[in-house]
Amino acid sequence: MAENGRRKGDDALLLALASGQTIRDAARTAGIGERTATRRLADPAFRQHVEKLRGEMVCRALGRMADGMADAADKLRQLLAARSEAVQLGACRSLLELGVKLRETVQLEERLAALERLANERKEN
Repeated sequence: MAENGRRKGDDALLLALASGQTIRDAARTAGIGERTATRRLADPAFRQHVEKLRGEMVCRALGRMADGMADAADKLRQLLAARSEAVQLGACRSLLELGVKLRETVQLEERLAALERLANERKEN
């Protein structure tokens, strides 16, 4: 057994599974047997580690996307003044649709935060 309770191929298996590979492909990537990978994935702590790693990967990807959103919004606004009416129409639709979705998301997050605060207050009392 490797250091810190880790077994051969665990890190590679964790990364491959968190990245969305099938058990068969993840096992191959990690250099272990498919049955071994299946046994490790049956361990709740190992599965939890896969989910934690996947969550971290998603957060990093979201951060990169958020970084480009301002540029994308600027480009859409520029397209509102394009020569082609079809391009203008597409930009208008996109801005309106995305604006509504963003507003709904923000409102939903605010409502969820309020509910969480209320639940925590009740828990404390």
